[in-house]
Amino acid sequence: MALSYTVLCTTGLAAEAKIARRAGLTAVVGAGDHRRTVAVVEEAASTAECLVSFGIAGALAPGLKAGDIILSTEVIDEDRRWLSSDSLRSRIAELVREIGATEGPVLGAQIVLATKADKRRAWHDTGAIAVDLESVVVARAAAALGIPFIVLRAIADPASRELPPAALVPLGGDGRPALGQVLASVMRRPQQLPTLLGVAREARQALQALVGPAHALHRALARA
Repeated sequence: MALSYTVLCTTGLAAEAKIARRAGLTAVVGAGDHRRTVAVVEEAASTAECLVSFGIAGALAPGLKAGDIILSTEVIDEDRRWLSSDSLRSRIAELVREIGATEGPVLGAQIVLATKADKRRAWHDTGAIAVDLESVVVARAAAALGIPFIVLRAIADPASRELPPAALVPLGGDGRPALGQVLASVMRRPQQLPTLLGVAREARQALQALVGPAHALHRALARA
């Protein structure tokens, strides 16, 4: 008989957490801040049996496009690789097939990789296919607790996308965009508006692409 797992999803955006919760998963929001993410995971992870890094990501591999789903059990940071345990191997293989995901290592960063040059360098140096701000926290916490982790992400910005300054404005503590600061950035540099609208469109596409995989993840890990 398959075991069920108590799952904790870690997200950066409130919108990502909303998708996870609607799928029946517990989620915490780090709001894109490394220290805050570490704190919320440490507080919530003690009763979890599987940690999930969930949300949108930036592509490092050139072939990935907005809305592509990434599933990984390997996270890379500045000085090591984190590998999940083999306890979920069969379910992961089934989940990859079910949701049509791309498997590959994910880079856990502490700052956003905003330029094509930064993304190209990271891909070349690490071999990671995608990057986000929460996965390294999740991988470290899972290793400390001796439990498995999964990265489930949807690509928002392709490797060819340059992120404009307004897209780099820090999130509010609740994981929502600081709209006043975004608007102020656009007013200072109005030429970035077309690019910003493209970024917003790709982010919406990525969030929409996460809905089905979130439900599939819940089914895969909740089987008893």
